[in-house]
Amino acid sequence: MDLNIIWFVLIGALLTGYAILDGFDLGVGALHLFTKTDMERRLTLNSIGPVWDGNEVWLVTSGGALFAAFPDIYATVFSGFYLAFMTLLFVLIFRAVAIEVRSKHDNPRWRSAWDIAFSVSSIIIALLMGVALGNIITGIPLDSSKEFTGTFLSLLNPYSLMVGITTVSLFTMHGAIYLVMKTEGGLQAKVRLWVNNTIIFFVICFVTVTMATLIYYPSMVSHFKDNPALFLIAILNMLAIANIPREINNGREFRAFLSSASSIGLLLLLFAIGIFPNVVLSNPNPEFSLTVFNAASSQKTLMVMLIIALIGMPFVIAYTVIIHKIYKGKVKLDETSY
Repeated sequence: MDLNIIWFVLIGALLTGYAILDGFDLGVGALHLFTKTDMERRLTLNSIGPVWDGNEVWLVTSGGALFAAFPDIYATVFSGFYLAFMTLLFVLIFRAVAIEVRSKHDNPRWRSAWDIAFSVSSIIIALLMGVALGNIITGIPLDSSKEFTGTFLSLLNPYSLMVGITTVSLFTMHGAIYLVMKTEGGLQAKVRLWVNNTIIFFVICFVTVTMATLIYYPSMVSHFKDNPALFLIAILNMLAIANIPREINNGREFRAFLSSASSIGLLLLLFAIGIFPNVVLSNPNPEFSLTVFNAASSQKTLMVMLIIALIGMPFVIAYTVIIHKIYKGKVKLDETSY
């Protein structure tokens, strides 16, 4: 396989890992304010407490991989989306602070303020990520020098905002399933009722975005028309989503979580197939688009970085597996809890 394509797949895998892992704790954050008592909110925080920061390693790793493999894309995206990325960085930091300091003071107003900060930050992060995906589909204005010529407000177009809301709904569903898996008693019973509502919310958003994509951006399905076998991915995605309420109702929360994770992975696979070989589509001048072929590093660089990635990735995967294995089971509160 061509090294350019290998790196496209590798970066996609890193972003998928981030979406699955950080997606559930962003979803927990989005649902945080629906819990009412201080005990319930501490339980939701501690359900993600040991793993949320490790989950974000996948985002940092994917950013580094993008810089190494596709420097032109990295330069264009990070400079053109500067305000959007600074906003994302701010809310990521603000969310981390909220998690750490929320329970450091017994004052109800203090805790309530940081609860709001945690929840709002989680929603904004998910929304901005979805908006970024939406703009990759719609395309952004680039000139012949690969410079972004639009504005921050131009990124907030109706379609991209729709994708952003769909991302929020997807992560909220993912987070609700994770909470059912990690809690017990009254809180678990309450969250179990939320799962079906989050599924309905996601399905409505997903169907709406799919219809808009087929109508306004039919190029996203061109590869599927050329190779009908790829439609199997869409079928598997629908089956994964349909399996979630079945597993929840049968008390098999972990299987429901695996189905939710699978749906995220399959959705991103559909997205990757749709945009390939473009990574940053130029609109209205498609000849200025950045692809996996015209925006990549040299073949020697790609090979050296691939060797480094093959050495380093097992450590990232091992850490993720070990930390989730150590803290598996129902969340409990003790003197070390948030």
